[in-house]
Amino acid sequence: MTTTSSYYAPRGGLPGQTALTTNRAMFTEAYAVLPKGTMTDIVTSNLPFWNQTRLWVIARPLSGFAETFSQYIVEVSAGGGSDRPEIDPAAEAVLFVLEGALRLTIGEVTHQLEPGGYAFVPPGAVWTLHNEQAEPARLHWIRKAYQRVDGIDVPEAFVTNERDVEPVPMPDTGGTWTTTRFVDQTDVRHDMHVNIVTFEPGGVIPFPETHVMEHGLYVLEGKAVYLLNQDWVEVEAGDFMWLRAFCPQACYAGGPGRFRYLLYKDVNRHVQLSRQFL
Repeated sequence: MTTTSSYYAPRGGLPGQTALTTNRAMFTEAYAVLPKGTMTDIVTSNLPFWNQTRLWVIARPLSGFAETFSQYIVEVSAGGGSDRPEIDPAAEAVLFVLEGALRLTIGEVTHQLEPGGYAFVPPGAVWTLHNEQAEPARLHWIRKAYQRVDGIDVPEAFVTNERDVEPVPMPDTGGTWTTTRFVDQTDVRHDMHVNIVTFEPGGVIPFPETHVMEHGLYVLEGKAVYLLNQDWVEVEAGDFMWLRAFCPQACYAGGPGRFRYLLYKDVNRHVQLSRQFL
C-alpha cells in the first residue's frame, strides 16, 4: 500500500526561541489565513473516544468565523483510531487522507485508505477508523450538520481516491485550471462539496469570485498569490484559508510547480429565512 504522497501535512513541533514571531497569519471579518507555521504542538486538541490521536482544529462554527462547517487535520499514530469517532448524529463528514494508511469501516464494509483516499460519511452512519501501520497517518476531517429536506433522500456513503476521479477543465482555460469533483453537481442530496482545485503554473482565476458559498481552502501543493477581499496574500502548501460568504476571491499561480488545494463549500439548499426551517 502506498503511504507517501505529495500532499503537505503538518508535523507539529515548536519554533526555537530565536525564531521571528512575525508571519502571514491573518484574521479579518471577511477571511482568515492560518499559515502552516501556526500548526505547532501547543495548539493540538484531543477528542473523546479517540486513542493515540491528536488534531489541529482549523475551522469551527463561531461568530465572525466559519458558519457552516468544522475542519480538522487529524494525526493518528500507530495503533490509534476510534470505534466511536463521531458523537453528533446530525453530522456528515468528508475524510481525505494526506499521508499514511487507514482502515475505515462504514457499517459492515471495510475500506483501506491511502494518500488521496476520499470518503463521504452520511449523518447517522456507524463507522470506525484505525491506523494499523507503523507510521502515523494524517487526514482532513470536514464536518457539517446535514440539512435534511422533506422528499430528498440522504446520500449514501462512498469511498474513492483522487487518482480514480478525472479532473474537469474549467471552460476556456485549456486545462490550466481543473477541478476534481467527487460528487455530481446536480445531485441535490448533497449539501456540501469538497473538491480539489488544480492550477498549472501561470493559471489564474481571472475575476474576483463573489458568491454565497462559504469556503475552506487547504493548500495541498505549491504556492500562489490569493486575492482575499481587497488583499493579495501569498500562500503555500500547508496553509489554510477561510473565506466568508461573498468575500471576493481570485488567485494567480506563479509556479514553478502546480498549485492545488482542497476546497469546501456549502451548496444546494435554500437560504434559511426563519427558525421554522432550521
